[in-house]
Amino acid sequence: MQNMNRFFTVALAAGVIACTQTSKEPPAIDVLDMDTSVSPATDFDAYANGGWKKRNPMPDEKSRYGSFDKLADTGEEQVKTLFTEIAGGKHAEGSIGQKIADFYSSGMDTAAIEAAGTSPLQPYWKQVDAITSVADMQQVVIDWHRMQVNPLFVIYADADQKNSSQVIAYLHQGGLGMPDRDYYLNTDERSLGIQEKYRQFIAGLLVHTGSSKEAAAGEAAAIYELEKKMAIASMSLLDQRDPYKTYNKMTIAGLSALSPGYDWAGYFQGIGLNDPGELVVSQPEFFAGVGKLIQTEPLDTWKLYLKYQFTNFMADYLSKDIVGLNFDFYGKTLSGKQVDRPRWKKVQGTAGSALSEAVGQLYVKKYFPPEAKKRMIALVENLRVSLGERISQLEWMGDTTKQKAIEKLNAINVKVGYPDKWRDYSALQVEKGSYVQNVLNSGMFDFTWMMGKVNKPVDKSEWYMPPQMVNAYYNPSTNEIVFPAAILQPPFFYMNAEDAVNYGAIGVVIGHEMTHGFDDQGRQYDKDGNLNDWWTAQDAERFNGRTAALVNQYSQFTVLDTIKADGKLTLGENIADLGGLNIAYQALRHVLKGDEKPIDGFTPEQRFFLAYAHIWAQNIRDEEMLRRTKIDVHSLGRYRVLGPLRNLPEFYTAFNVKEGDAMYLAESDRAVIW
Repeated sequence: MQNMNRFFTVALAAGVIACTQTSKEPPAIDVLDMDTSVSPATDFDAYANGGWKKRNPMPDEKSRYGSFDKLADTGEEQVKTLFTEIAGGKHAEGSIGQKIADFYSSGMDTAAIEAAGTSPLQPYWKQVDAITSVADMQQVVIDWHRMQVNPLFVIYADADQKNSSQVIAYLHQGGLGMPDRDYYLNTDERSLGIQEKYRQFIAGLLVHTGSSKEAAAGEAAAIYELEKKMAIASMSLLDQRDPYKTYNKMTIAGLSALSPGYDWAGYFQGIGLNDPGELVVSQPEFFAGVGKLIQTEPLDTWKLYLKYQFTNFMADYLSKDIVGLNFDFYGKTLSGKQVDRPRWKKVQGTAGSALSEAVGQLYVKKYFPPEAKKRMIALVENLRVSLGERISQLEWMGDTTKQKAIEKLNAINVKVGYPDKWRDYSALQVEKGSYVQNVLNSGMFDFTWMMGKVNKPVDKSEWYMPPQMVNAYYNPSTNEIVFPAAILQPPFFYMNAEDAVNYGAIGVVIGHEMTHGFDDQGRQYDKDGNLNDWWTAQDAERFNGRTAALVNQYSQFTVLDTIKADGKLTLGENIADLGGLNIAYQALRHVLKGDEKPIDGFTPEQRFFLAYAHIWAQNIRDEEMLRRTKIDVHSLGRYRVLGPLRNLPEFYTAFNVKEGDAMYLAESDRAVIW
């Protein structure tokens, strides 16, 4: 597991998209995607995307359907073709082809999965039944963590935030069945309803483990109360955005003093890290709390919790009745989906995740045009120049901080398309006809690989997203921005469109990721990727004052009923959206000659903003809006259009926005940051 709290991404949509050099591109700006009955000065999202929303109704299997998701859907079909070709071929034992084919076929063999029922989980339930002491329980946790089944907490390896050249072990809070602590702690009517449905879900799963319906209800209540106590000890998502609060380095001796109820020396020895040296405990209060709960909660309650946790983790890989139970809560209740995803999509996703770079290597070879990479690199450098100019011209930042900011900007490493070297999957064991075992083998393979990095130099060639993922990220510890191949396609990147469209779409994405190096989190890391305060106190104070305006703006958006957007939780992404727009627009001004004619009636400036808005075109269910508002550091798509544009005078000029218009924001209320 990579701690994605420290990775700043352009979106949470993940998927694949294929491209060919001969495929016909859709129109970059299509008036059918718009609703010109709405004034752009009133509601630019409706104006730019109203037609798209009507033409792209929500599929029953989706909780959100936007430009990212549509792109991912197209790619899933292409990768399906790739998988079909592999499955139909003959492959040497141990080859990548054999592993992809056998993993996929094991998941698609529904007859065997139905016949097996819960038998693949029986050995792990017996492990729990055999527990007679806390020491036994902790051994089970060790065994399961090594398969990346994570009751109680999570361990992972990553760069030391204050010594970014070395990998260190991190402990992170976890062990909850709902998405975040607040799901247990909120007392509004919606939250209480979700809590009750979650208890019913737990009880339903326990029946499949052998409990009677009568007993399962009481057992579910006990598990829920235990998880709630863990939630109370957990750090909030907002506090987790502060890298200093989550950077707590200590030795095993220090951890044992913090959490004496747990045998930490035995734990590290059991997972194969006999001497991890120093490690980072991201949420000390959580680990202190868990140490106490280990000693105070009945062992029988912990056994129920463990059996439920394992079953829940594996639920989507079992028979259709358990898969359906899992979907009813996580799909319908939490996200509002009407039907589950088709099986081939789910199995392809699981197999593709287990062999992500192996699939990526095949994908790039077949689908990715090299000229896209060349043009992307040129775009990145143009935007780097633009951001440098903007930093140099900042009125609120002093010269000393400016110089260091420019140094950090110049040091940003750029990765485009795919890794220079591919991961070796030869040690991954894939078995015919055993889907559950293949999932667990994959977890064990990844865990061994990850723990093998601890106390070794950081491999700066490593990628944390595969080429077939529709996304992009900034990693503060390596001070790098990464653009997988899949995002370099319409509506983000057009090989044949004019500059205005590409700068408004992929150009803003590039600028967004660059700005993450200077948002409220990323700015706290220096040019070498170390957590280090390189700002003067005066500049930091001025920065915080300017970002407060952005917090206030977004916190006024009404998501649903009385629920407001969380301007604090989404601050980093909102800074990056605003920065990306400013940087890309300035870069566009450098390449425009000044004699460009309108295309389809739209000036280059208008097409820039329309292209930007279109990448956030989105339909979304009420349940998903509420879920994301609670846990997602990204604003909802609609507010990624409305929010930043109200701060740009260039947008006002392009669409004749005037005081009194809904898109107008008084100049004194606008945020001017990067």
